[in-house]
Amino acid sequence: MIPVDDRTATGAPENAPARTLGVLGGMGPAATAEFLRLLSLAVPARTDQEHPRVLLLSEPGIPERTGAILAGTDEPLQPIRTALEQLASWGADLLVVPCNTAHAFIERLQGELPVPVLNIADATLRAAMRTSPAGGWLAATTGTVHSGIYQRRAAELGYRLLVPEEPLRSEIHRAGVLVKANRPAEGAAVLSTAVRGLWQRHDLPVLTACTELPLAYQAAGLPAEREISSLAALVAACVTELRTPRERHTPQAVISTAGWRS
Repeated sequence: MIPVDDRTATGAPENAPARTLGVLGGMGPAATAEFLRLLSLAVPARTDQEHPRVLLLSEPGIPERTGAILAGTDEPLQPIRTALEQLASWGADLLVVPCNTAHAFIERLQGELPVPVLNIADATLRAAMRTSPAGGWLAATTGTVHSGIYQRRAAELGYRLLVPEEPLRSEIHRAGVLVKANRPAEGAAVLSTAVRGLWQRHDLPVLTACTELPLAYQAAGLPAEREISSLAALVAACVTELRTPRERHTPQAVISTAGWRS
């Protein structure tokens, strides 16, 4: 019989990722599905057994994040905390949330979770710094823009991040809402118009910093080389981190991607 994979004495594949990933999804479901699809393609695996162990909790019932941010309420905070703690209790030693706006609440959990959460804003900005050192446009939900999570991290990294003004900012938000509503073609049309408006102002790539927006961007047929996808950046960070052994139960909520490559 020809062996199909290499295994250690314990029976685990030699190239299997060293950690278990917990994914808090459902914000929204289409973005979560796309994250998992991209992850399966990005892992350098030859067999099923060399893919990471992934625990998924898809919780679409978490209250709407942008509305809470604009209203100044904490409604999503406790459900997000509870879901992340649930994933850790199931055995996840690395957590990821493919929703940018949720990170406005996750940042407030610094030091309160049993295992770390990857920082999507940090991963996306570092990918942007490699792809477009001259800067980029922030395409995000109104809540993400209002929270300032990208602007603060960009300032720390010394990266030129341009924030759209109205009405383009609202149109970008609407494109993401349309994808959530299973209307991707409409979302693509709205995003295409908004992005081309940004490019008329400054010819810089767009950071699709709402995880629905990469779906709309692709559906619109916009140039792939002019997008920095937060989903793709998060996946690249996951692949590197999953293959790096780390002691479990580190009391740290959000970790940066300073040493990661893509």
